[in-house]
Amino acid sequence: MAKEDLKSMSLEELQGFMANIGEAKFRAKQVFEWIHKKQADSFSDMTNLSKNLREKLEKEAKLSYARILEKRVSKQDGTTKYLFALENDNIIESVLMRYGYGNAVCISTQVGCRMGCTFCASTLDGVERNLTAGEMLSQIYEIQKDTGERVSSVVLMGSGEPLDNYDNVIKFIKLLNDKDGLNIGQRHITLSTCGLIEKMYKLADECLQITLAVSLHAPNDEIRNKIMPVSKKNDMDRLLEACKYYSDTTKRRITFEYAMISGVNDSLDCAKELSERLRNMLCHINLIPVNDVKERNYKKSSGETVERFAEFLNSKGIETTVRRKLGSDINAACGQLRKGYLEKRQ
Repeated sequence: MAKEDLKSMSLEELQGFMANIGEAKFRAKQVFEWIHKKQADSFSDMTNLSKNLREKLEKEAKLSYARILEKRVSKQDGTTKYLFALENDNIIESVLMRYGYGNAVCISTQVGCRMGCTFCASTLDGVERNLTAGEMLSQIYEIQKDTGERVSSVVLMGSGEPLDNYDNVIKFIKLLNDKDGLNIGQRHITLSTCGLIEKMYKLADECLQITLAVSLHAPNDEIRNKIMPVSKKNDMDRLLEACKYYSDTTKRRITFEYAMISGVNDSLDCAKELSERLRNMLCHINLIPVNDVKERNYKKSSGETVERFAEFLNSKGIETTVRRKLGSDINAACGQLRKGYLEKRQ
């Protein structure tokens, strides 16, 4: 019988587990704090538990993990890219970004991705499986141990589509926010989606206070269908209706991610059409000079083109910023390091 992963359990679930193995309810709180506050790697580390209980936990349960395989540190800005090994030799990656306000970590939610966005390396080999809540947390815990520094904000924008792993992601957010864990405020958590409409409505009804970032990347369905296959089932009119529902329900501003691809979606006409689409919406646009992916034909827009695009949108009253490019010397973009590692391993 498969062992249960205690790192993925809420305190209430852990209390139920303890009762099932004949232990007192208060033991759950001790174990929960060992896992999430002290970030113990094994049951043998939990020194205020009896030897008998530790042996019982070893037999009945497990702690999911993410073991650092490789680490690259940018000489330009200190951004650090981590390659992690999970159970069954699955490989994922995360990125640590240092800002004036604190450390942010961008984590993966799936091994690979099945969304097929043509400008992203994460999706080249499809998806292998979903990550558990414990495996998502492990990425953050291991980065904190490696750096000796606290993580203050988390972005679900690495490999994978978070809403394609909905239940595990919601559990992860609640564990991350738990006062007996890392206690990271929901407003310091950003979830990025390519626009799975039904799941966006479901997420809105959770009434969380996280930031929702929607990968838009085009002003119309014609362009979006070419670069984002998912949009064929999630057209822009319906997608923007879901975005409005989310911001109306949560009172939170939507962030629209827009990867600037030379000659594809970066013309002034595209900017004009986009401004019409997003008029009167509670939103912010984040322009991203796309990373060159050798398997694709796309090149990033010139700095001048990006600035002109941003200036136009701002002139129309739509708050627009250009994402600061971090870790360009270490392949910090989604999927690039993992892709290279898997090619070498093969």
